[in-house]
Amino acid sequence: MNLPRSRKSLRNVCWLIFPFLSVALLGNVSPIHSAEKSTVTAVDAGNLLEQEIEKDWLQRRDATTPISREEIQTVIDRAKKLCARIQDKADAKRLDPLLSDLKALEQKLIGIEEKDFVTKQQPRDLYLQACRLAREIAFCNSLVDIEKLLFIKRHAPEGVHHMCDQYYGCNAKPGGGLYVLENPFGENPTLKNLLQNSVVENGRLKGKKLHGGTFLSPDVSFDGKTILFAYSEAQGWEKFLGKEVYEWEPEYSYHIFKCNSDGSQLVQLTDGEWNDFDPCFLPGGRVVFISERRGGFLRCGRHCPVYTMFSMEPDGSDIICLSYHETHEWHPSVTNDGKLVYTRWDYIDRDSDIAHHPWTCYPDGRDPRSFHGNYPVVREERPWMELSIRAIPNSHKFVATAAPHHGHAFGSLILIDPNITDDNAKSQLTRLTPEVPFPEAEGGKKLIRQREVYGTAWPLSEDDFICTYDSKAKNHGIYLIDSFGNKELLYRDSTISSLSPIPLQARVKPPVIPEQTIQAARSKTKGEKQKPATVSVTNVYDADLPWPENTKIKSMRIIQVLPKTTAPPNVPRIGAARQTNARLVLGTVPVEEDGSVYFEAPVGKAIYFQTLDERGMAVHSMRSATYLHPGEQLSCHGCHEKKQNTPYATQKVPLAFKREPSKIQSDVDGSNPFNYVRLVQPVLDRHCVSCHTKKKALDLTGTIEGKHGWTRSYSNLAEKYGFYFHVFNGSIASGVHGGSRTTPGKFGAHASELLKYLDKTHHGVNLPEEDFHRLTLWLDCNSEFYGSYENTEEQSAGKIVHPTLN
Repeated sequence: MNLPRSRKSLRNVCWLIFPFLSVALLGNVSPIHSAEKSTVTAVDAGNLLEQEIEKDWLQRRDATTPISREEIQTVIDRAKKLCARIQDKADAKRLDPLLSDLKALEQKLIGIEEKDFVTKQQPRDLYLQACRLAREIAFCNSLVDIEKLLFIKRHAPEGVHHMCDQYYGCNAKPGGGLYVLENPFGENPTLKNLLQNSVVENGRLKGKKLHGGTFLSPDVSFDGKTILFAYSEAQGWEKFLGKEVYEWEPEYSYHIFKCNSDGSQLVQLTDGEWNDFDPCFLPGGRVVFISERRGGFLRCGRHCPVYTMFSMEPDGSDIICLSYHETHEWHPSVTNDGKLVYTRWDYIDRDSDIAHHPWTCYPDGRDPRSFHGNYPVVREERPWMELSIRAIPNSHKFVATAAPHHGHAFGSLILIDPNITDDNAKSQLTRLTPEVPFPEAEGGKKLIRQREVYGTAWPLSEDDFICTYDSKAKNHGIYLIDSFGNKELLYRDSTISSLSPIPLQARVKPPVIPEQTIQAARSKTKGEKQKPATVSVTNVYDADLPWPENTKIKSMRIIQVLPKTTAPPNVPRIGAARQTNARLVLGTVPVEEDGSVYFEAPVGKAIYFQTLDERGMAVHSMRSATYLHPGEQLSCHGCHEKKQNTPYATQKVPLAFKREPSKIQSDVDGSNPFNYVRLVQPVLDRHCVSCHTKKKALDLTGTIEGKHGWTRSYSNLAEKYGFYFHVFNGSIASGVHGGSRTTPGKFGAHASELLKYLDKTHHGVNLPEEDFHRLTLWLDCNSEFYGSYENTEEQSAGKIVHPTLN
C-alpha cells in the first residue's frame, strides 16, 4: 500500500495505540492480554487505528457545521506557529520537510476552486491531512524525546462522586494495571503490562500477582529506575457492586508498592485497614505519601476518614506523620527547589467548599504555608479545588487541575504563578484549556461530570504537557497538548481510562534540603537532648489588613483545633455554628512592645493564633491552622503579612528573640478542655440568673434541654448574642457569620451583640476581670458549647472530658 509519507508515519506511530475491537466483546478482560492473543495483523490494526485517530480529530470540531476553508486554514496556521515555536528544540532535518509539506498543502487549499472544494470528501481529506502534518510537527519537539511513558489504567471509582470518596478503597472498581508505552512518539510504539508476570515478594500478598484489583497514583524515582504506586485488591466490589458503602478492610484499602522500572522486585511497603496512596519520592531518599493513619473524620458529608501526609524510608520502615492537619490532603509532589507542594482542604471557621488549594512545606513536614488561593472573596471567581499540582521544569510556575469539590480529580488545566500578587480571585491563574470551564465554580453541580475533561498533567515546559483527556469526560486517554490548543492522542483504551502519565526515565533531582526536625529515625542522635519546638513572630503588626487605630497587642492566644472523631456531620453539634471544629485553649504568651513573639509550642497538634489587646480580647484571628514537629523552629514575619513583600530590614534584634522562649500560660478552668458549662455558666449564675428570673427576662439558667444537649442559657445566648463563623457549603456569603478573612477589630467579643451587656450600662453590671474574661474568651472561641466530640452528656453536666484524639 503506497500511503503518503505523513499518512504512513501516522499509521506506524499508532498501530498499537488502541486496543482491538475484539476487546470490547471480552468484558473485563485486560486489553493487553486480549491484544497478545489477537490474530489482527499490524497492517489491519494500523488501518483501524488510523480511523480512530481521525475520529478523535473530527470529534474535537463542531460536527454540526461543514468543514470550511477557514477551519482548515486555522489548523495550518496553528501548525505553522507550532513549527516556529519548537524550531530551536527540533531536528531541522526532520522538521523542515514537514514545514514544506504544510506550505504545499496551504497552496493546494488556495488553488482549489470553490466549486471543487465543496464536494463532500474534499474538505474532509484536506482537514485530516492538515491534522496529520500538525501531529508530526508536534512530535518533532525535543521535549518529547521520551523512550518510555508510564501510566495506569483504572475505572472511575463508584460510590459518592466526591473529592474524598474517590480515594477510599471500598469504592474501587476492579480493572486496569500499570503500563508502559515504549517509544510513544516514535514510529513503532509498543505497549507493555509492566506487572503481567511479576509476583509480590513480601508481606500479606507474598507470592501473588496484582491481578483483579485497581491501581492509583504512580511515581518514578529521579534516576528513573524505581516505580511507586498504590494498589487495592478492590474486594469490596464483589460484595457491594458499587453501592454507597463505607467499610475498611486490608482487602479493600489502597496500599503502597514498589518495583523496578522493568516490573521486577515487586514489594509491598504498607498494609492495614487504612488507605495509603499518592506516594512520592523525595530528593533526600525518603518517600512521602497520603494516609488515613492519623485518624479523624470529615466534618461535613458522610463516613469520610481524613487522610494527610506521612513519610517513610524507601523500604517501608520508619513511618512518621508529616501533617497534623485536621482534614484532607492530596497529591504531594516535589518542587524545583526541593520542597513539597500538595493540596490541603482548609476550612477552619469558614465555607467548606472553597479552600482546597496549593500548600508547600519542607520535606520533613515543617513550615506548611499556603501560597495561592486560600482566601477567596467570592467563591465563583476561582476554581473550588486545585489538584495534581506539579512544578514546571525551569520555571517558578505550577500546573494543576481546576477540579470540583463534589467530584473527582478532573476538570480544566491551569497554570499558577505564585510571583503574581494574589487578588483572591484569578490573578495568579492562566487557563491552559479555556474551552473547559472550572467545574462547579462555573456552572454549578449539575455540570460537574461533563466538565471533568482533563487531569493528571505532567509538565514538559510552561507550554507543553502530557495529560489525560476525554471530551466527554468518560473514557480518558493519554494526550500531548500545549497551551496554544494543539492536542494529539498518544494512547486510549476503549474499555477503561488511562491516567497519570509519567516519563519513565531519569530527570533532574531537586536539591536535598537538610532535615531540621527530630522525628525520622535518621535525624535522631543517641543521647542528644531534644530541642523544644518554638514559634517566633518578628512583628505581629506586619499584616496585609489594617489594624484598628491605636491598637496595642499585649499577648497571643494559642488555640488547638481538634480532629473530628465522630463520622456524621454535626454529630455532635458543637455549637451554634454549623459543622464547626471542637477546640481547646492551650493558653497565652506575651507580645513584646515591638510586636515580637517567641514561645515554646506543642508538637503534633493543629493550632492557630489570636492576637489579644490589653483586656485579653481577640483583635485578630487565624482561620487556618499550623503545626510543629519535634525540634522545629517555626518563624513568621507577621500576622498574614503580604506574601510578595520582601521582609523589612531591622537593625535591632526583636525583643522577644533576646530571651528564652516563653512558656504557654494556661487559661481559666473550662478553656482546656473547652466546656461552656464550666467556662460561662458560673458567671451567669453569679451575676445574671437571679435578676433575669425575677424580671422574667432571657432565661440564662443551666437547665439541659433540646436535641443537642445544650443548656437553656446557651440556646438563648449563642445564636443571637454570640459571635461565630458557620462552616457549610455557601457559608462564605453568610454575612457576619461567613467570609474568608477575619477583619481586625471586628471579630469575637469585640464584634458580638453580648459585649454591650457586660458593663454598668446594663443594669449596673460590674463584672470582675476574670468573669469578664471568661465571657469574652467564649465569644472569641466561636461561641462553642462542647470541647470534644465524645461523651456529650458528661460535658453538658459540666464534667471534664478530654478529647480522645488531639
